[in-house]
Amino acid sequence: MSQALKRIEKELKYFNGEDVEENYTAGPDDESDMYKWTGSFPGPNDSPYKGYSFTVSIEFPKDYPFKPPTVKFTHKVYHPNVKQLDGSICLDLLKDQWNPQATVMEIFKAIQNLLSVPNTDHPLEKEVSKQYLEDKATFDKTAKEWTEQYATQI
Repeated sequence: MSQALKRIEKELKYFNGEDVEENYTAGPDDESDMYKWTGSFPGPNDSPYKGYSFTVSIEFPKDYPFKPPTVKFTHKVYHPNVKQLDGSICLDLLKDQWNPQATVMEIFKAIQNLLSVPNTDHPLEKEVSKQYLEDKATFDKTAKEWTEQYATQI
């Protein structure tokens, strides 16, 4: 068994165990391909995403954990660091700040933190970032509307 598969199976064991926090899920889409998963996690409490569950696709590279997985939202999210076209997420942990010891749960926590505190210095959606900085009330309203439309209520 490859090192990547050993690590992926360890991650799966965690999500199938009793210690996983409520409303966090992750696992393979199909048992025949352990490299492609779907996961979900709750929106952060201090944000317009509160009370909803967000779904992501996770693709592990063959050299995981030495390279980060590709993680994308599977539905629209109104946020400066989420590409509306394909759900790509601009997050340092998934790029140049990757640490081979990081877990899927840590990735979920980092995305939740990003949802609460956008990185407006490196937005994927410049207009959304501008709105967040200049008119937070309208940003919050639009983010909540999109969340209600596209995410799953908890």
